[in-house]
Parts: sequence; structure tokens; C-alpha cells
Amino acid sequence: MTPSVTIIGAGLGGLTLARVLHVHGIPAAVYEAEPSPTARAQGGMLDIHDYNGQLAVEAADLMDEFRGLILEGRQAIRVLDPDGTVLLDKPDDGSGGRPEVLRAELRQMLLASLPAGTVRWGYKADSVRALDDGHYEVSFADGSTIVTNLLVGADGAWSRVRPLLSTATPEYAGQSFIETYLYDADTRHPVAAKTVGGGSLMTPTVGPQIHAHREKGDTLHTYVVLPKPLDWFAAIDFTDAATAKARIAQIFDGWAPEITALITDADTAPVWRPHYALPIGQQWDRVPGVTLVGDAAHLTAPNGEGANLAMLDGAELGKALAAHPDDVESAITAYELAMFARSTEMAVEGVEFFENLAVDDNPAQNLFAMLHGTGPDPASSNHTDRQH
Repeated sequence: MTPSVTIIGAGLGGLTLARVLHVHGIPAAVYEAEPSPTARAQGGMLDIHDYNGQLAVEAADLMDEFRGLILEGRQAIRVLDPDGTVLLDKPDDGSGGRPEVLRAELRQMLLASLPAGTVRWGYKADSVRALDDGHYEVSFADGSTIVTNLLVGADGAWSRVRPLLSTATPEYAGQSFIETYLYDADTRHPVAAKTVGGGSLMTPTVGPQIHAHREKGDTLHTYVVLPKPLDWFAAIDFTDAATAKARIAQIFDGWAPEITALITDADTAPVWRPHYALPIGQQWDRVPGVTLVGDAAHLTAPNGEGANLAMLDGAELGKALAAHPDDVESAITAYELAMFARSTEMAVEGVEFFENLAVDDNPAQNLFAMLHGTGPDPASSNHTDRQH
């Protein structure tokens, strides 16, 4: 019997799952807390990898549409020392296997591929409980409920579905991003635009870092990486943009002004993005009729793989359910075993990548060596995974 799947969360993982199920003729309903597809900004750029994210796009039969989203030239990389010394200026020659797209456009591509009414907007899940007959009841903030016998949590870091499977909860990973934007950079901020170049800028250090990416047109999106405790950020009034920018920039006293201008000259107030993570390698015993994809299953601090893994999770689960429509439990078991393995591998590789950068306390030089093939093989050429 063909299953009907209830998905909580219309992020990239949940939508990829819904699309792959649709390709195979399996009905799905997606419940999303946001009131509409445009209720909030969807974050910046994502590099979609040929070994996971693009495999999901292929499974969703959307490669032509995906190619239309790619921003050419954005795989270019510049690596600078804090004093502004250019260690690497690597152009995008089209061979990187990690084309860049805007997260919002990728999400819209998936939404447009689904039948009307698949996503039910404005349904914020408050709690989920198991019923005696093997079904699950999802209660929403508006007081409504649904009952299903096949439930997938694609609801991110603070998943309401996860407690059915695991007692694990995210913990602060010890660092945060501060995000800023510079608009019309080529004309209004030419020095910063030249510093970033046509793709991504990285200034890896043992401590605080500044990374940036050129998005559509001449918009520069900056990610300031700060290994600070939560109470340090709580003491900053982020509603006072000028004071907050000055406080963040103070940490980079002595850095080249063309790099710190990404903070001081920002056209937007700085936004604080704390990073949380689940224990690496966390697994759970099989619980009939329920599973997780993406951050709900294996949240890590940004390591270049989060969005890609979420999409691959959705695709692989959809394919498994399509291959075993009469044996849902076997399908989910096979999916989970593979998902546990690949998410753990990627998390471990991410940790090793950053450990390799910090050898001899010279991350910028070490990244230069990695990208030139003379150092340890990096798990990713750009691990400032732009997921927010």
C-alpha cells in the first residue's frame, strides 16, 4: 500500500523529500510554521556539492531548473592574512563541483515543483505524541491537530519530532556568526568589493575570523566568526547598529582596514547567529512510523555540509519509501543506517578540517597549502557553510 507521508518543516530537507515522493507518485503533506513562502529572508549563498546536494537535485528531477539558478564565477576563492596579504586568489574555472546558488531561490525551485496545497503554511508544531494505535498526533500553535501514521521531522535544530526518537538536545557550539551586508558594493564600497573579489573571501585565524561572499550583483554578505560565550553576545545591544558594529570591529583591531570595512561600513545592522550542535554520531533505536532529516537529525556547527546533507536525506528517504511501499519500516531502517553513517563522516571530517587549519597556529597558510594540494586534503574548499 502506498504510504501517505506527513512532513513537519518546509526547509530544504523537507521540500526535497516531498518532491522526490511526488516524482514517485507518493502523496505528502508538509506543515510549516512560517505564514508564507516570503515571510522571512532565507539566508545567503549555498554551495551545492556534486557528491551530495546535487545527487538530491537529480533524484528530484530538477537539474535543468537548478542549473538556471547557478551564479557563475562564485566558486572563486581569496585567502588573506589579517594584515591584508593575499595568499591565494583562485578564480572560478568551472571545475570546482560546488556551484553557488541563493538559498531562497533553491527553496522556491522546490516549492514550485510541488502540487498546489502540498505545503500548509502557518502551522507551527507545538508538540507531538504517540497514540496507542501506532499513530502520532501533532498539535499546532493555533490549537489544531493532525494524526498520521508516517511522520518525518524536517523541523530543524529545535525539532518537536526529535523527542519521539532521542533525548539529545542541541548545545551551544562555542562560536557564533555576526552577519552584515554591503549593497551596491562595486560603486559604494569599491575597496571592500575588490578585497572580496568575485566569489568568497576567507581570513582563517586561530581566533576570530572574517569571511565574506559576493551574492547576486554586487551584494557582499559578511560572516564574522567569533568564538565567544553566549553571555558575551548578550551584553551587546544589537538594536543599536553603530555601537554593535564598533564593538565587533574592536575585536579586529590591527587588521587591514579593507577587511574590517566589511563590518564598519556595513549597510545593515549586525545580526547575531549563535551556533548549536547535537552530539556527533548520535543515533536512536528504530521507532515505527517516524524519522528525521537534516538538522533535526544531525545538527552541527557550520561545516559546509548542512544544507547538502539535508537535501540528500530527503532524497534518500523518498527513494527508500518509493522502493518499499509495502514495507515502510524496512525503508526507514535502510535510510537511517545510511544517514547515520554519512552525517557522522561529514561531521568528523569537518572537525578534522578545522584542526588541520590550526596546526602551528597558522590557519591562513595552512588553508593555502590545502587548496594547493600541499597540505592535508580538506573536506571542503569552503567550510563557512552559508546556511542562515
